[in-house]
Amino acid sequence: MTGSIAAVGAGLSVIGAGIGIGQIGGHAMDAIARQPEASGKITTTMLIAAALVEGVALFGVVVALL
Repeated sequence: MTGSIAAVGAGLSVIGAGIGIGQIGGHAMDAIARQPEASGKITTTMLIAAALVEGVALFGVVVALL
């Protein structure tokens, strides 16, 4: 039973990360469409935010499986 609950927790963590990174990417594309000259700054910020979300998801998976 514990393994099933851990799998659900890990799955929810991964799904949340996927939604979060999708939101980051979508909003970054909207921002670049509005301000094309700021695409470098927007892309950098987007990549940093996506990396932080991915780190939190990895932490969630590790905690769920322990």
